Amino acid sequence: MFDTLLIANRGEIACRVIATARRLGVRTVAVYSDADAQARHVRLADVAVRLGPAPAAQSYLNMDALLDAARASGARAIHPGYGFLAENAAFARRCAQAGLIFVGPPPEAIEAMGAKDAAKRLVVRADVPVVPGFDAPGADDAQLIAAAAKVGYPLLVKAAAGGGGRGMRRVDGADGLADAIAGARREALAAFGDDALLLERYVTAARHVEVQVFADAHGAAVHLFERDCSVQRRHQKVVEEAPAPNLPDATRAAMGAAAVRAAQAVGYRGAGTVEFLLAPDGAFYFLEMNTRLQVEHPVTEAITGLDLVEWQLRVAAGEPLPLAQADIPRRGHAIEVRLCAEDPARGFLPGVGRLGTFALPAPGPGRRVDTGFDPGDTVSPHYDSLLAKLIAYGDDREQARARLLAMLAETASVGVATNAALLERILAADDFAAVRHHTGWLEGVLDELTAPAAPGIDALLAATVRLTDDERIAARSGADDRSPWALAGAFRVGVPAVRRVLWQSPDDAQHTVTLTGRSDGGYDWQCGDLDGGLTGTVTGDAVSVDGPTGRQTWRVWRAGQDVELAGPQRLRLQYIDPLAAEAGEEEAELRLTAPLPGKLVQMAVAPGQTVTKGDLLLVLEAMKMEHRIHAPHDGVIETVGGQVGDFVPADSVLVSFVAGDA
Repeated sequence: MFDTLLIANRGEIACRVIATARRLGVRTVAVYSDADAQARHVRLADVAVRLGPAPAAQSYLNMDALLDAARASGARAIHPGYGFLAENAAFARRCAQAGLIFVGPPPEAIEAMGAKDAAKRLVVRADVPVVPGFDAPGADDAQLIAAAAKVGYPLLVKAAAGGGGRGMRRVDGADGLADAIAGARREALAAFGDDALLLERYVTAARHVEVQVFADAHGAAVHLFERDCSVQRRHQKVVEEAPAPNLPDATRAAMGAAAVRAAQAVGYRGAGTVEFLLAPDGAFYFLEMNTRLQVEHPVTEAITGLDLVEWQLRVAAGEPLPLAQADIPRRGHAIEVRLCAEDPARGFLPGVGRLGTFALPAPGPGRRVDTGFDPGDTVSPHYDSLLAKLIAYGDDREQARARLLAMLAETASVGVATNAALLERILAADDFAAVRHHTGWLEGVLDELTAPAAPGIDALLAATVRLTDDERIAARSGADDRSPWALAGAFRVGVPAVRRVLWQSPDDAQHTVTLTGRSDGGYDWQCGDLDGGLTGTVTGDAVSVDGPTGRQTWRVWRAGQDVELAGPQRLRLQYIDPLAAEAGEEEAELRLTAPLPGKLVQMAVAPGQTVTKGDLLLVLEAMKMEHRIHAPHDGVIETVGGQVGDFVPADSVLVSFVAGDA
């Protein structure tokens, strides 16, 4: 085993690799960009080396800087993690030329599986079933259009290079084919530098089932069973589980064997994943091979009891596979969700900024959390939005699902929006519980699952009790002498403390709650036409309220004016200063601010231009995604806040409108 390992990545995967390396006694070297100088993976590693400025091209994708860091730190091996350079054959080759061990497959295997069209032809020779389609190298538009009639509809137009759902279009009929080809070519060229395309029959209501494979340098290859990753949005995985539920043993064995044949066909070494489409009739078809460790590898570790990163390091060091196929155990069930800094209720707008309040569930039996962040860390707009992975394991699927829901109830990020509420709704959905979901299921129910929740009275009361308790503590410590709790208390006869709070909920409604302290320590409350009495206690994040519907316990997290609640409802509320609310509403009508920092890549309007509600105003690039900003109402543009190519900070004014009617 080598003595020093450089991790050419960041975030949770860098922290994950560091944990195993430390357990094995291997010295670890972190690398970082300027944006990540104080990041968790930097704090955990034995040594940390700066790569360069925040943009990935100047840091985590900078091969020269990474190799210099390895030489300067005395690293003997480089683990690429996933993303960035993990599937870059040129980087693997340069590591070897520099005398460094690349913890991954040979560059030839990366190249062989990197092009989807060539990979399909290769696995066919290994007797691996593929989706019917057309993949002639260099096919032009006319050839693709002619072949589509033979492939049949619906079909997918796919980029031959790359992955991640980019350069992919579903086509349901011949009339939409030409536009889909043109769009897929543009996207593929921009993303991968290659506009080659292929066609595949679209398998309706299919599940995404992938097989974890491992191979060593001594000719051995095994699989570690399968994972189901069918809950997807825009071809991006959201929930993963192992083993695949309701999969017949014969199909499981056939898929595992096919995956091993695919790996052997390219002389594979290390960890890889062979992805299949599983049709409703039980037939399965090769999709692609990911020549790296997958984000969702923890569910495989949970059901096998094995450390896949340890296997990677041992195989890279030249050791044989630790176990033969017959000796690899499988027990129980595991489910993983990806907690991301994004707001599903606002079109999955990425969240950025400081994690002032960031609560994750405590690990324990059947509970695991992988994260690259601690409270107080900053979510950067320069990288992907993954905050943490929550993994639950149980004796069966239902136990794992229940544990994961309980873990989500302990999870919050106040101030930086997350998809926690959506994850809870997915896991609680009847279709997911009954395994009626497929790769297109989430898109079909997304509007329902992301609809903003209207707060119930109990949620409003719990949030108000938490706010008043915080203010009472601040007042007693002298931190807030403006609080009503600093001026009067319920214990003073005839001078009851009154707190009036204006909340704004995700459905854009506003709710005024008034609490009046009583001599017995409880409160009288009023909200709209409703009123009553309650008692409330606050213990850490837990708020127990005896209110209009009986006793309820909530978890309530607060950061400044933002509050997140988990309990009978999961929702976010924002405290609004009633005196400033009216002025703020008028001001908001006249200006549009940047929802997050990013690069201005398109400005579609100019001063003096009349726009109507819904018109495209500009396009902002952040977190590796483009975000289209539309007019919130009719109006006339007064000013624009930047030029194409400018980097704009969060909350800066992008567009201002002329007051009055357009």
